[in-house]
Amino acid sequence: MSKLAQRSISLLFAGSIVVLLLASKSSITTMRLSPLDPSSYSNAHELIIRHVDLDWTVNFDKSTISGTATLHFKLLKSELQEIFLDVSDITISSVAVKTSAGEAPVDWDVGGTVDNIGTKLTIYLPTKTSGELTLVIAYETSPKASALQWLTPEQTFGKKHPYLFSQCQAIHARSILPCQDTPAVKFTYNATLRHPTEVTGLMSAIKVDSEPGVSKFQQKTPIPSYLLAIVVGALVSKPIGPISSVWAEQEQIDEAAEEFSQTADFIAKAEEICGPYVWERYDLLVMPPSFPFGGMENPCLTFVTPTLLAGDKSLATVVAHEIAHSWTGNLVTNKNFEHFWLNEGFTVFVEGKIVGRLAGNASRDFHALHGLSELSDCIKTQLADTPELTKLVVDLSECGPDDAFSTVPYIKGSTFLRYLEDLLGGPEKFEPFFRAYLNRFKYQSVLTNDFKQMLYDWFREDPKNEVLLERINWDTWLFGEGMPPVIPNYDRSMLEACLAHAALWAENDLETIKASPLLKQTLVSVQMIEFLAQLLEKKTIVDLSAEKLALLADTYGLSSTKNAELRFRLVRLYIRARLMDKMDEILAFLNSNFRMKFVRPIYKELAGWPTAKPIAVDNYNRVKDQMMTVCAYTVAKDLGLSDAE
Repeated sequence: MSKLAQRSISLLFAGSIVVLLLASKSSITTMRLSPLDPSSYSNAHELIIRHVDLDWTVNFDKSTISGTATLHFKLLKSELQEIFLDVSDITISSVAVKTSAGEAPVDWDVGGTVDNIGTKLTIYLPTKTSGELTLVIAYETSPKASALQWLTPEQTFGKKHPYLFSQCQAIHARSILPCQDTPAVKFTYNATLRHPTEVTGLMSAIKVDSEPGVSKFQQKTPIPSYLLAIVVGALVSKPIGPISSVWAEQEQIDEAAEEFSQTADFIAKAEEICGPYVWERYDLLVMPPSFPFGGMENPCLTFVTPTLLAGDKSLATVVAHEIAHSWTGNLVTNKNFEHFWLNEGFTVFVEGKIVGRLAGNASRDFHALHGLSELSDCIKTQLADTPELTKLVVDLSECGPDDAFSTVPYIKGSTFLRYLEDLLGGPEKFEPFFRAYLNRFKYQSVLTNDFKQMLYDWFREDPKNEVLLERINWDTWLFGEGMPPVIPNYDRSMLEACLAHAALWAENDLETIKASPLLKQTLVSVQMIEFLAQLLEKKTIVDLSAEKLALLADTYGLSSTKNAELRFRLVRLYIRARLMDKMDEILAFLNSNFRMKFVRPIYKELAGWPTAKPIAVDNYNRVKDQMMTVCAYTVAKDLGLSDAE
């Protein structure tokens, strides 16, 4: 019995209000969390998890994972009496301290829930403890665990076997194991995974042994909790490089192998920029359509959305992004999610460098300019009502990381780094510093000030840089709202054609458009994406009618394209033109994938169209159970529904 249950029984006759208080929910404001991380309860300033041993059984019949987590701690404080861990909707059956003589049960309780954060697990040590400590916790996850998505066979391509996958970023690992769910703590792990014999189990680790129904894994490089990952399904693999294979359901494996055939080249260029790759394997897994992100950089096994399968490799730079995370994020990690730009801004910066090395600096700069278009769109739509979340370093004392998630840390962060690189002498000066930064802080978690201090220490070795360093307005870059305060002098040659096409369609009638010689100019896929993005940015468009959009779709082959980025922008133009007869096509795209980058702007724009909002709400209610929790929660907020409360 937990200590909470014991307390509730003993106080029952003192008045039911006590029991109600024990079970009540709190806000982030009324309950202070960890001093290291506003999104965690853990007392990681007093002890840290160094290693985890997992013994998990996947129960498809109940949509749960059950088993044990053995947590090996290093104590940073002497004579510790309590341990605080993060949990969310987990049923704990026992907690014990492991000793040389066996396992000794200890008291524990669960209480102090904060919406969108989770609950605190308090473990009471039998004696004041110093040095090292091992806990064994037996538990079972909830069928509604926010980190897990359970798919029926009918929801898979093969239609024969169920499918399970996880998404722990940002703070959802606490729904699959009791842990210090903060990126300030990194640990290695071993896992024994028990699953049905007819499916394959994979994790964010190296598979070291397997037999039918049992897979064993080892992750020897320390990771934060959000990089713990599991997938179980009818999966097959195909080699795509010396240390890489792609995994997918059989129906997609050949298409995926072709789409991601550049993976080895991306890795080689990333090593030139960042240093040696330390994770042994780099495999890719093509996820089901309900996966909410473009990619997730789980070590040894990157998850990618099937919306990247465009047929022409035009969207494969997402893989370059996830590969870059092997250094920026996985190796050097933000200490909490207020400093998320240290992961994502740095990764977009490296991604751009990989693109530049493979396709030239004009492509690198076009990549950056396209990112700025997406950032502008995000600020005007998703973050229109929350300008405080357009800061590079955000305040999460009043909201959870999921509420703050946007393109801001990605694009505003990478723009800041490009500004610094240009200011301080270009790539030949900045890249040696960048590699040294990654080498100095590898296997660690850092804050923005750690980066800032090393940058000053490095560049002040040359006194000529002092005046340049004084030009950097850190407060404006880090805490200013809106777009970046300075836009680097990017090569705009690839962008100009996109702007010309956007102006043609926005400013002219059909006859003028049909007669324009611009229509004979070929745009590559990435330029077409940017052209449509620029068209959406136009405040006014002459005669945005069904006829004009039909000609647009026919001229650029948009109706038949497999490129999800192009289809995303086309359906948003339908919404802007208020074409109710295109609602089936809009909903078909919405329901074809649940990638938040796509579904959130569309739902938000449908919510602003009074005639369409009831249709959007009805569609959401029909499909929300196919979404991961993070997607369903944020879309409900975009629609103004009570689900988000």
